[in-house]
Amino acid sequence: MQTHPPADLSYDAALAALEWMFELGVTAPVGDAPINAYELPDRLAMPERAPAPEAAPERPARPVPVARVEDSVDVVAVARAAATKAKTLEDLREAIMGYGHCALKQGARNTVFADGNPKARVMLIGEAPGRDEDQQGKPFVGRAGQLLDKMLAAIGLDRASPDPLASVYITNVVPWRPPANREPEPAEIAQMLPFLARHVELIDPDLIVLMGNTACSAALGKRGITRLRGNWTEAFGRPALPMLHPANLFRAPANKRLVWEDLLELRARLNAP
Repeated sequence: MQTHPPADLSYDAALAALEWMFELGVTAPVGDAPINAYELPDRLAMPERAPAPEAAPERPARPVPVARVEDSVDVVAVARAAATKAKTLEDLREAIMGYGHCALKQGARNTVFADGNPKARVMLIGEAPGRDEDQQGKPFVGRAGQLLDKMLAAIGLDRASPDPLASVYITNVVPWRPPANREPEPAEIAQMLPFLARHVELIDPDLIVLMGNTACSAALGKRGITRLRGNWTEAFGRPALPMLHPANLFRAPANKRLVWEDLLELRARLNAP
């Protein structure tokens, strides 16, 4: 029996499903009936082309799209109400997992909430999960995450440390992987911003590190990380330091010097009385 995708399957969900099938090794399309490859002739006969009609039939009028119920819902207000009700981190995790208005959730394997020590002085905010993060359900565990751990270790910080003075707490602007690892769109950031703001309130860090343009866009309303990096500012009512995302260093290794300067600045701020 042939299975058809639901008619309301979104573009992001369809693309995520296609990527998932390719990861499983599905690389050939299947028709309406099963095919035994061992019984195929050496060369399949091409079907005869039907003669062209004398006049092309008139195309039916395109149906007028019907507005979905969600189109009339203020999804940001829904997110804000859900985030406000969260009194603990576990409440917030459940609120995010129960939020069904962001299309990214439909194509994600896991909700990537956070990692690290909730009592840490430093809260690090990235942009969105990648493939490895989506599979493992934790932020910054792929190639960029491994580099981040080395960067933090260079200034005496470790996400696994039980000591609040030597640990970090890590989360992302959005908790679901965008298709093909694209950047989150402004509407997606706006939907998840109330959850991020509540996340910061519950952790109550001394300092925030904004990793990359998406984090700066969400927390500061600004982009241009090469201009913003290294300059202390304020986000969610706390001192914040924009910094290049570790993935940037794979594309531009020369920027390692800039990142090292920012790490030393972060260490100096933590050491200050």
